[in-house]
Amino acid sequence: MKVTLEEVNLMNQPHFTQVFGWVFEHSPWVAEESWKQRPFSTLADLHLVMVHTVENAPFSKQLDLLRAHPKLAARVPMTSISKQEQSGVGLDRLTQTEYDEFLSLNQAYQEKFNFPFIMAVRGQSKEKILIAIKERLKHSVEVEFKQALQEIYQIARFRLNDIVKEGS
Repeated sequence: MKVTLEEVNLMNQPHFTQVFGWVFEHSPWVAEESWKQRPFSTLADLHLVMVHTVENAPFSKQLDLLRAHPKLAARVPMTSISKQEQSGVGLDRLTQTEYDEFLSLNQAYQEKFNFPFIMAVRGQSKEKILIAIKERLKHSVEVEFKQALQEIYQIARFRLNDIVKEGS
């Protein structure tokens, strides 16, 4: 069930954190901090405040946020929303060859960057995801850290769109 922006702005901090704490994977601190910036004039404003909360966090918290994300196509426990997002592009139905390739690329990525490969997968295909991970493995750590955060911001936007009803 979606909530209106008016309802969002009336929420106390515990309720806001309960509703939005999962938007940034296993990082309810983003919602806790963002709540202080109410009222939000639009959904875009809410998203921007949450992005700024992450941008202004210490590097260690940003790194923890990156590391909180599951590996794509990994056969490991993950949040229901992550499962839903990954299954929406077929990452739960890979052939053994595809799975082995994802596993190998995820391992190479993790070893190089020290956090998992993160991509906003809604609207993507497994082929596009494989191309992206191969290309992004060429990045420097600094460039890829920023790219991973941008992907998280897009994931958060998708999730916020699922929660908040624009308009009245």
